[in-house]
Amino acid sequence: MAAEIVNPRSDSSTDQDGGAEPLHSFDPAFALHRGGKMAVQATVPIRDKDDLSLAYTPGVARVCTAIAEQPELVHDYTWKSSVVAVVTDGTAVLGLGDIGPEASLPVMEGKAILFKQFGGVDAVPIALACTGVDEIIETVVRLAPSFGGINLEDISAPRCFEIERRLQERLDIPVFHDDQHGTAIVTLAALRNAARLTGRELGDLRAVISGAGAAGVAIAKFLLEAGLGDVAVADRKGVVSCDRDDLTPVKRELAEITNKAGISGSLEAALEGADVFIGVSGGTVPEPAVASMAEGAFVFAMANPNPEVHPDVAHKYAAVVATGRSDFPNQINNVLAFPGIFAGALQVRASRITEGMKIAAAEALAGVVGDDLAADYVIPSPFDERVAPAVTAAVAAAARAEGVARR
Repeated sequence: MAAEIVNPRSDSSTDQDGGAEPLHSFDPAFALHRGGKMAVQATVPIRDKDDLSLAYTPGVARVCTAIAEQPELVHDYTWKSSVVAVVTDGTAVLGLGDIGPEASLPVMEGKAILFKQFGGVDAVPIALACTGVDEIIETVVRLAPSFGGINLEDISAPRCFEIERRLQERLDIPVFHDDQHGTAIVTLAALRNAARLTGRELGDLRAVISGAGAAGVAIAKFLLEAGLGDVAVADRKGVVSCDRDDLTPVKRELAEITNKAGISGSLEAALEGADVFIGVSGGTVPEPAVASMAEGAFVFAMANPNPEVHPDVAHKYAAVVATGRSDFPNQINNVLAFPGIFAGALQVRASRITEGMKIAAAEALAGVVGDDLAADYVIPSPFDERVAPAVTAAVAAAARAEGVARR
């Protein structure tokens, strides 16, 4: 699969049925997306009958027979070990919400070309016309023989947690929900460097996360795994704490491992004296709440397009400011993580992506910044050519160290 950015229809004067161009066609986004953003490209030539007899019948039969006799040969003689399925049900697409499988395809195509552009990994977008947990799991299990890894994308919480867990239990290839773990990995990398810049350790920090969806839950768990001092997570009703009787099972589990300080009440109350704010929810945090944070605080306001705290406000009070936007410094962007993570996992034919592999990815990503560390540079750019090789190598090494590599 070649994720080439190509436009198979150079004539943009008519639509697919030969009719008039839609009124919104002047938008450059529509111009770029016309015909899709991907194409399939052969890796071997078919120039004559000899090539055809090797690439297809009768030569292909010898390869099929060998794989039938030794199933592990599928990794050497097909694309399986170099391709990822990007799977969604379209229920939590970017900031658009539940827009369905067809409307999700432009995002899934975009994800696939990012895999190729930044990690050299081929990827196929798969949008499913089902939303039931069991239906999704059974469908992906049946598709899995064609792929070396499964990237779950834009599946709403709390279903996404169970889907990922059960798929990994049933499959012997990596299953990775990027909305959870990609965000957590890049956040940890930026936080490590922010702490280093200000002479602190992760264990010195108390964080507050706004948002208890897929990203918020994953970030909280991952930061604690990496050694963060404490973290409180807030949803629309306030801090997720054990004294609440309205928690889902996922939030109940979260309450049991977070908030050692025993904070209850609103997000604003939790921010008083906090060292770190991490926003993955949208909305607006009042300026007085930001002002109440500890001296030298970090504000990672990652909602798009409108950060929970505008950088102009955050810079009044924070030592380090990060957003999810590319037009401000310190962009927390998942593309820094997932291409290299899958490249490393596929390289060693890993059976899963472990916590150790994720932490290794975060450490490698943080390490790219090196001695250039500054308040406006705690995380590298997605276009830094050092990123993917560093993450790939770290993930592959960690997979071998943790015993999940098969070569």
